[in-house]
Amino acid sequence: MSLSGKTALVIGAGGLGGPALLTLAAAGVGKLLLVEDDAVETSNLNRQPLFKEADLGQRKAGAAAARLRALFPSIAVDARDLRFDADNALELVGAADVVVDGSDNFATKFLANDAALRAHKPLVHGGILRTTAQLLTVAPAGIGGCLRCLFEEPPPTGAVPSCAEAGVLGATAGFAGALMGAEALRLLAGERGAYEGRLFTYEARSARGRLVLVRRRPGCAACVGTQPLESSAPAACAAIAGSAGSGDAA
Repeated sequence: MSLSGKTALVIGAGGLGGPALLTLAAAGVGKLLLVEDDAVETSNLNRQPLFKEADLGQRKAGAAAARLRALFPSIAVDARDLRFDADNALELVGAADVVVDGSDNFATKFLANDAALRAHKPLVHGGILRTTAQLLTVAPAGIGGCLRCLFEEPPPTGAVPSCAEAGVLGATAGFAGALMGAEALRLLAGERGAYEGRLFTYEARSARGRLVLVRRRPGCAACVGTQPLESSAPAACAAIAGSAGSGDAA
């Protein structure tokens, strides 16, 4: 199946978004809509493959777009140097066939969850913290639940350390981002997502993975598209702790 007519929205071009973007571009996805509002820092280089030392200080959106266009000149890259927030979420999500959330804070992740469900678009969620990676696919009218079925509200600001404070194993980010890209390709090809309604957690130190079924929570406003959209917050290393919530081991 040709993917040249498909559009993927990727939120963030860092440790998760970068590998996902490379995976999507290499597979021939026709248009990549990239949203990123940060600048390249030295601490990014261990896990963000779209950037090099010469990019330090540059805006990530522009640097990522330039790298992708150089590697894959046939791919259309629409890079937006802005924060994904409640004012632009529905417009951005509505322009895509699939949403890949590689953001670095819980508020943005919950906003992406809520906007994708309201717009009836599939969402691939990913998170990393230290040596742990996780994925969850949220599908409109799918069989499983969403992020708010696990936790009704994101953790308060400061409850989770930033990537700089906690540290991130670069290989963990690359592994998770590539899996997110592969999952998005499945969805764009019309297949059911491998992680639809299933939270996949991988711990790099022990090389162990775990799948937890995510059930729809009765009364979940996000699942029926009525959850109010709220703007995002400052960065943190965003990974849902453990397997809490409405889940069962698979």
